Amino acid sequence: MVVETAKKNDFVELKYTGYANGIIFDSNIEEDLKKLDAKAKPTKTIISVGNEMLVKGFDKALEGKEIGKEYDVTFGHGEGFGQRDRKLMQVVPLKEFHSKNIDPRPGMSLAIDDRLVKIVAVSGARVTIDFNSPLAGKEIKYKFTIIRKVSDEKEKCDALFATFFRMVPPYEIKEKVIVKGPKGFDIFVNAFKDKFKELIGKSLEFEEMKLEDKKEEKADKK
Repeated sequence: MVVETAKKNDFVELKYTGYANGIIFDSNIEEDLKKLDAKAKPTKTIISVGNEMLVKGFDKALEGKEIGKEYDVTFGHGEGFGQRDRKLMQVVPLKEFHSKNIDPRPGMSLAIDDRLVKIVAVSGARVTIDFNSPLAGKEIKYKFTIIRKVSDEKEKCDALFATFFRMVPPYEIKEKVIVKGPKGFDIFVNAFKDKFKELIGKSLEFEEMKLEDKKEEKADKK
């Protein structure tokens, strides 16, 4: 019987649960996810092995693992979410929050400049905030199963776009992968041309979205 294993650059679908100091912080396994949020729905996770689409320690653990077999891996902050950095602690005037109609309270988490920040303390007219990852400095463990290898080109492209672009733009797969977007979006497309060529085997090209394309896209979303 031939045992199928995951190799570098393979696209695979994962089921996993992540623990920080023994406490679940992330999962796409329904029963574990419900422990975080009773209303949350698990999402499909597809990545390319060895291409930094996951935290380093988890990514390294996938290569050579059997498809369909459950594993677990534990690693420190060096291969996880980094050490806590005191330089990422800042003091901000309270009026800056009030100008945005935010009433900061200790323990509150907010998104500022696309970064997650935690309110550590509010004292007088000053607010102490922390830009460190909530997982910084913690021991991380993942239990995981590689469900299958992924061969479908669209699933592969969707996974790369979701990771590198943080969204899946309108695109077509022909001899090349053609991304449609507004003027200026070509900067992002060009930045990942080489990665798409390496992992998908097709060039990534940009095509400025025309007015009629935008109307069709809006109609499709309704």
